[in-house]
Amino acid sequence: MKTTKILWLANFFLVIMLSITAFAAMYKTPVKKITDPSLGKGFAVVELFTSEGCSSCPPADELMAKLEKESVNKELFVLAYHVDYFDRLGWKDAFGSPEYSKRQVQYGQWLRLPQIYTPQVIVSGSSEFIGSEEASIRKAISKQLATKATAEIKLQSHLSENSFKVHYQASVGLRGSNLLIAIVQKAAHTNVARGENEGRTLSHVQIVRKLQYEKLNNTGNGAVSVTLPKGYNEKDWEVIGLIQNQNSGQIIAAAKATKFEGTADQNQH
Repeated sequence: MKTTKILWLANFFLVIMLSITAFAAMYKTPVKKITDPSLGKGFAVVELFTSEGCSSCPPADELMAKLEKESVNKELFVLAYHVDYFDRLGWKDAFGSPEYSKRQVQYGQWLRLPQIYTPQVIVSGSSEFIGSEEASIRKAISKQLATKATAEIKLQSHLSENSFKVHYQASVGLRGSNLLIAIVQKAAHTNVARGENEGRTLSHVQIVRKLQYEKLNNTGNGAVSVTLPKGYNEKDWEVIGLIQNQNSGQIIAAAKATKFEGTADQNQH
C-alpha cells in the first residue's frame, strides 16, 4: 500500500511538471532570426546625377530624400551631383558643375554604358539605374548592405579660422584606389523661373558642392587640406569620404567625417 502511494505521488508530480513544461512552451516567444541587411558589415553609396533643368528629375530627388531619411543608423550614403549640360535649355542650375558631368561620363566608361542621362543613379560604383526606379535601387542597396566590405576608411575633420583639414585612416594595400572627399550641403530649395521645371519649387538633399580627389599614401594615414565652398557651416553640411577603385569604378569603402580629436598639424599635406 505504501509503495503504491509513493508511485501514485511520483506519477502525480510527473504529470504536473510535464503540464507546466508544455504550458510554458505554448507561450514561449520564438527567437527571430535577424535578417535586416543594415545590421551587417556592408555599406551602400547612392550617387544621383540630376539637374534642375530636367523635368524627369524631381521624382528622383524625392526618392533620394526618402532614402536619406531612412539612412539613420545605416551605412547608407546618399550623394547628389548636379550636372551642367542642361543649363543650355533655359535654366542654369546653381549647383551644377562640369566636374560632376565628367564624373558621370567616367561612370559611363567604367560600366560600359551606351549613354548617360538624368536622372541616373549609380549604386556603390557597380550598377546603374534610372533615378526614379525605386524598387530596383532599393534591391541594389540591400544587396550592398548585406555584402561585407573589403576595406575601411575613417575620417575626422578639423575646422580652424584659416583652414579646413580632413584626417583619414584607411586600410593599407589599396593600390589603384583614390580617396574622394565630398563636401555635402544637406538640403536646399530652389524656385525655378525658366526651363523644363519653370514655376516649380524644387527640393534637394545631399548636394555635393565640392569633390576632391586624393591619392592614398602607403601607410593609409594622412590629412588633406580642403577649400570650403561658400556658405559652409558644420550644422547644415557634412563631409563624406569614399575609396574608389580607379580601374573599375567600384567604391570599396565609405564613411562620414567626425570632428577631429588630436593635434591639428599631424600628417598634413
